Amino acid sequence: MRRICVSALLLGALCVPALADPLAIIPNAMSAEPAPGASERSVPPAVAPVQVATAQSNLGGGFIQFLFGGGTPDASEPAPSSVAPSSQGNALATNPDAASVETDEYGYPPVDPKYDRQVVAYETKEPPGTIVIDTEDKFLYLVEDGGKALRYGIGVGRPGFTWSGIKTITAKREWPDWRPPEAMLKRQPELPRFMAGGPQNPLGARAMYLGSTDYRIHGSNEPWTIGHNVSSGCIRLRNADVIDLYNRVKVGTKVVVM
Repeated sequence: MRRICVSALLLGALCVPALADPLAIIPNAMSAEPAPGASERSVPPAVAPVQVATAQSNLGGGFIQFLFGGGTPDASEPAPSSVAPSSQGNALATNPDAASVETDEYGYPPVDPKYDRQVVAYETKEPPGTIVIDTEDKFLYLVEDGGKALRYGIGVGRPGFTWSGIKTITAKREWPDWRPPEAMLKRQPELPRFMAGGPQNPLGARAMYLGSTDYRIHGSNEPWTIGHNVSSGCIRLRNADVIDLYNRVKVGTKVVVM
């Protein structure tokens, strides 16, 4: 009878730790046999320490490693970078030489300094106050007295969209709304039908309307396009430049496009 009681107590001592914690893994605990010659009063073998998983915000592979590898999740492993590649980085993928090109805050090459606003010598028969647009060289001149002009860098029409003629400024708008002309919508039906004035508006900070046409002298939310053939016929300036020009001219100003 005493032998049966001792065996029952021994079996209970081995089972309780495993039932107390479902994560405790004790190989062969239930099949352990007393060593040969061991006394009925032998102390049960010591149970190995049990690791318990603490709460983790991201269990993932670290938790699996914890369960089967005996380790803890490696919180020091760096997370994958979430930073999107820059525009320059995208350019490098196709043009290795782009590595040597400085870029502005938008990731584009800066505008050539020759397109900066400046007073230059300029001979013309047009009277002071006239705007002369040199489409080929991408300059806008505001004629001044004494054979000089205030020159601005501009963006002009793409091939097939350039034009020439004489117009007058018929209206001026600050932070104008934009409604693409019908002809533009036919070419690009995905364009919005209306865009309120503001920093993201393609007309920029100011617009001066030319005659009864759809053409304008206006600002731009893409300053890196100055010095290029980029528009559908409008003349674009950097916002700082178009504000400066806007404050110098008035409705009725003559505009000569060459």
